[in-house]
Amino acid sequence: MDLTQLRMFCCVAETGSLAKAAEQLHRVPSNLTTRLRQLEQELGTDLFIREKQRLRLSAMGHNFLGYAERILALSDEAMSLTHAGEPAGQFALGSMESTAATRLPVLLAAYHQQHPKVALSLVTGTSGDILDSVRAGRLAAALVDGPIDHDDLNACIAFRERLVVISPANRPLAAHGAGAALTVFVFGPTCSYRRKFYAWLKQAGWAVGASLEIHSYHAMLACVASGAGIAILPESVLAQLPGHEGVTVNALPDEVADTATWLTWRREAFSPNVRALKEIIIEHNHGVIPVLKHPTAGE
Repeated sequence: MDLTQLRMFCCVAETGSLAKAAEQLHRVPSNLTTRLRQLEQELGTDLFIREKQRLRLSAMGHNFLGYAERILALSDEAMSLTHAGEPAGQFALGSMESTAATRLPVLLAAYHQQHPKVALSLVTGTSGDILDSVRAGRLAAALVDGPIDHDDLNACIAFRERLVVISPANRPLAAHGAGAALTVFVFGPTCSYRRKFYAWLKQAGWAVGASLEIHSYHAMLACVASGAGIAILPESVLAQLPGHEGVTVNALPDEVADTATWLTWRREAFSPNVRALKEIIIEHNHGVIPVLKHPTAGE
């Protein structure tokens, strides 16, 4: 088993097609077929279920994929360390949607300008999912809601944020009677803001009548503006969303509203790429890197 076989395996798993994977890897399909068969023989199990037009992962293939991705990520990190300690090579970064929308555009632009040898890729998701990917080695670092409470991770505060609750226009939360069952729009179960939201609603005496999962802040704002329910989000994100004037902004107690986004990485993997991002964040927070007035709020 070698790194080339693992890259072939991961590419076929991602595309579901030998032909597409061969095209991406600049190889002929027969070469991939042979190498993957050799890998399966070495492992003593089938990694794919072979159908007429496509391949799909077997149960063992799904399990093996996580290990293969981690091995490749660690290999890329090891290679970057050999470049005289200078940032280089692959850098897989994870981020919450809110941070990707408001904080990252100017930072990633500065990163690219200062470290052009780094091939940076960005994955967005909830804090829980992103943290799992860092711990598994699929991501080199991530920007997530904190604090970080894992022995295998190191972390530092990157940004301060303030959370607010939005409700339909001219319908503040105070208009709902005590004990009212509210419809809430939230991200998935691994979202830390969601957990904070539920805890605060319970403490404040409101019940969650229905939870509707949304996959972008744009959609969340639209749903609240339509009068269908309420949501929680960072104030910095709300300020950039078109149509934010069409909702009511409800302040939260400081102990709930004040939160922080943390930069985190595996304890044994503080690579030059991660160090460079940490330095750029510090420069940004000290005003060395100017903040864009209207960064693109991509989802």
